[in-house]
Amino acid sequence: MTVSKAMTVAVLAAATTLGAGAARADDMLGSYVARISDRDHRASDGYPLGSAAQMVRQDRANWHKFHRRDSDDHGDPWFRSDGSRADLQRMLERGGAMSNATRRAIVNGEPLIEVDIYPDRVRVSIVED
Repeated sequence: MTVSKAMTVAVLAAATTLGAGAARADDMLGSYVARISDRDHRASDGYPLGSAAQMVRQDRANWHKFHRRDSDDHGDPWFRSDGSRADLQRMLERGGAMSNATRRAIVNGEPLIEVDIYPDRVRVSIVED
């Protein structure tokens, strides 16, 4: 293969990879469903949590780390570690992760939620209030 052909192949391969990466940024990786119950409204050491983002994060800690699961909770492969749950909370605190009505429902009740996971964001919606 000549140098010119090799460079053309390399450029095309790079362009294809970059294009595929850009398309994947919006592709949903998956989702899970969870009940945000009273146990998720409190931190592991018992103090009350103040935000919906903290409560959703605690739900995942209760599932993965403490094995305190509600009957409606489903597992997920994304938030097994403390670090990944910290990332989850940061994504939940961004605008667009959940509506104000969803935040209120989580903080003030025990809704069933669905969490859609994307490569760089999450989206939470209420399945049942």
